[in-house]
Amino acid sequence: MSTWDSIKPFVSKFAPMIGTALGGPLGGAAGALVASALGIKDADPKSVAQAIQSGTLTGDQIIALRQAEDQFTLQMKQIDVNSVEDMAKLAVEDRESARQREIAVKDRTPQILAYGVTLGFFSVLAFILWKGLPEQNEAAKNVLLILVGSLGTAWTQNIMGYYFGSSSGADRGQELLHQSSPVQKDK
Repeated sequence: MSTWDSIKPFVSKFAPMIGTALGGPLGGAAGALVASALGIKDADPKSVAQAIQSGTLTGDQIIALRQAEDQFTLQMKQIDVNSVEDMAKLAVEDRESARQREIAVKDRTPQILAYGVTLGFFSVLAFILWKGLPEQNEAAKNVLLILVGSLGTAWTQNIMGYYFGSSSGADRGQELLHQSSPVQKDK
């Protein structure tokens, strides 16, 4: 999950273009727009997620988010991005160009990093399973938990997403399913 993915489902309800952008190459810019619309000075994903998950958004903030969506949509149209599907296509093209670059320049860095993160993630997991979390040393316990969380996120989202594709299509399918009306059966 990218750093902005935790707020993507909420934002997509009110601002679908911005919500889609949160999971792609324009994620940082879209996140800054959301933060600005909500009046959050610190535009980091954690601050925005806390504001959204606290359930204290005002009507004015939601209106500002919808206005930011309109502004963002206009900006995207200027670069010929006219729909949520176009935005998702940009994210796919971004990943594809990274893969093509890797092949063209025979860059092994992504592979080396992938092996390193995979080895680190499963090593930390094995250590925790074998030794358990240190009960007497709270700092060491926290470091291990942060390490396994960071490596787990990097492994699942970045490495698996890079080599095997992401689930953004599945996310969009779920989003459309939730927005659809139930089918009425004729009796």
